[in-house]
Amino acid sequence: RARVLSGQAVRGMRGRDAIYHLLVQDEAGGLLPCKFFHGGYLEGRLKPGQLLILHGKAEIDKLRPARLEMINPQIEVLSSEELDSTEVGRIVPIYEAIGTFGSRQIRRAMYAAVRLVDHRMPDVLPEALRARLGYPSRGEALIHTHFPEPGESLDALNTFRSPAQQRLIFEEFFLYQLSLALDRKATRKENAIPFRLREDAVREALKRILPFKPTTAQKRVLAEIAADLEKPFPMNRLLQGDVGSGKTIIALQAAVIAIENGTQAALMAPTEILAVQHFLSARRILAKAGYRVELLVSGLKAAEKSAALERIRTGEAQLVIGTHALIEDNVAFARLGFVAIDEQHRFGVLQRKRLMDKAAAHGHAPHVLVLTATPIPRTLSLTLYGDLDVSVLDELPPGRTPIVTRMTTQQHLPGVWEFLRREVAAGHQAYIVYPVIEESKLELKAAMEEYERLSREVFPKLKLGLLHGRLSSDEKEEVMQRFRKNEVQILVATTVVEVGVDVPNATVMVIEHAERFGLSQLHQLRGRIGRGAQKSHCILVAPFRMTVGRSAAAKEDVARARLETMVRTSNGFEIAETDLLLRGPGEFFGTRQAGNLGFHIANPLRDKELLELARREAFALAADSAQQDAMQRLLRQLPSEWQRRYHLARIG
Repeated sequence: RARVLSGQAVRGMRGRDAIYHLLVQDEAGGLLPCKFFHGGYLEGRLKPGQLLILHGKAEIDKLRPARLEMINPQIEVLSSEELDSTEVGRIVPIYEAIGTFGSRQIRRAMYAAVRLVDHRMPDVLPEALRARLGYPSRGEALIHTHFPEPGESLDALNTFRSPAQQRLIFEEFFLYQLSLALDRKATRKENAIPFRLREDAVREALKRILPFKPTTAQKRVLAEIAADLEKPFPMNRLLQGDVGSGKTIIALQAAVIAIENGTQAALMAPTEILAVQHFLSARRILAKAGYRVELLVSGLKAAEKSAALERIRTGEAQLVIGTHALIEDNVAFARLGFVAIDEQHRFGVLQRKRLMDKAAAHGHAPHVLVLTATPIPRTLSLTLYGDLDVSVLDELPPGRTPIVTRMTTQQHLPGVWEFLRREVAAGHQAYIVYPVIEESKLELKAAMEEYERLSREVFPKLKLGLLHGRLSSDEKEEVMQRFRKNEVQILVATTVVEVGVDVPNATVMVIEHAERFGLSQLHQLRGRIGRGAQKSHCILVAPFRMTVGRSAAAKEDVARARLETMVRTSNGFEIAETDLLLRGPGEFFGTRQAGNLGFHIANPLRDKELLELARREAFALAADSAQQDAMQRLLRQLPSEWQRRYHLARIG
């Protein structure tokens, strides 16, 4: 709290907007200069003698290091009748403006609201649990979160470590984890076909299809999956594996177990390119053992699709690989027993459920294996995939060579192009990737013009191909087939090569404007090379400076941190942790996934310890038959909005 001594707007050169200089004095007599950029609007509004509340960070004045100053602090002018209000002489919350409602108006409304909160309001946490953990009641926690007691630690409040905040954070995590625990419990009451794995026929079938000696990690993961498949309730398992770790062969082995037990298997991929890639791999591996593999994508001709649907319906097709075409109404399986979903985060919840319902039509739930090449830090896997058992492939198959990654700039591209010519002359192939994010006409035009320029001016003697998202399915597959056969030596592509493309002869990837890609996306792109025994190179091309200005500099720092991480490590889990730190959990998963979590105050990244505690307590409560009455009371007390939010309505 401080009183205005003086204020003056100083205009910049050429009539630029003013910088407003404000000098205030606190009750102890200390002086504090404040500076407001683009602050001309304050001229005439602040008068000497007025009492203000200022909120901001006091920093060392760069021109006068002996004193402090505030840059663009939030200010509120206090009238005389407000001096004894709840806003003065105590810790007050600073709310983000909502439309025309500023922090001060929201604070007054919140103060009126919390005065109506009864300390005896219903508490969703079981009384015994709350007492054991030493948490305040729900009413107390709400009151003291918005209007803390004067003795509270400001640092604790601003880092969400006050007892009141911790209680509310725990509550959100606890309810969410309870929904996952009850969901898992309900799943285990469903019927699935228990597969027999110990017969010699199954063992021999698994050995027959292996194209290489499995890694220790692959053996461990297959054993975990096999143990699940023998149970009479459905497997729900997440398989995390870095790019190139051999997830597909694990999924194919699980599919063979299902087929050998007289059922069908399905593998759903998010894109046609990836579905075709899986189909070609599966056919190459399984056909020699006599298994019938079917491809079902929207790009099939009408006659081909009709024949495929008939083979699926009769059971002639034993493993069906496809995109969202698998969940169309006209797709009927004879006896679906196993489902693998690749890159689950690219499908909506309802899409995944519709595929599982194809098996439920025959009176049983399918065993489900979810595959992801996006390594997920443990804290976030507990929230996004907390109802699944987790297996991790943390070892690359033998024969894979580490990828050399380096950064360069546009000025050094001639040297990069010369390096590509040498690699192609040695019989290898290369990718050049452009950041066409939205596949807009303008971006595609730029990429196509660059492709023409490269073909005409840079690599006139080499065979180039172009792959982008607006090509038809047949056109994409034709380009990829030519690249696989080495009829195309350099593939100029947009991000459609991000996932699943597997050409072992490709040893170089040049990523133009790498600063425009996310860290996870860069890692996925890099995973398209290094799939053979030859040494591979990933070259990240980025400008030294992208734009100017303070906020742009911050963006450049983040972009540079992403690229430096790529150069430093190829460990997917380390990259995921860094990506999470740079972007936060909301951006890490994208708007849809983050919104599905529905947390108001809890943050899985910041509150890891509380998340782990809440998970232990929630799963213990769900498993304790003696606590079922307490749990039912908890579910009945929840408002319907909370029941929907935590998916508890159908379970409770």
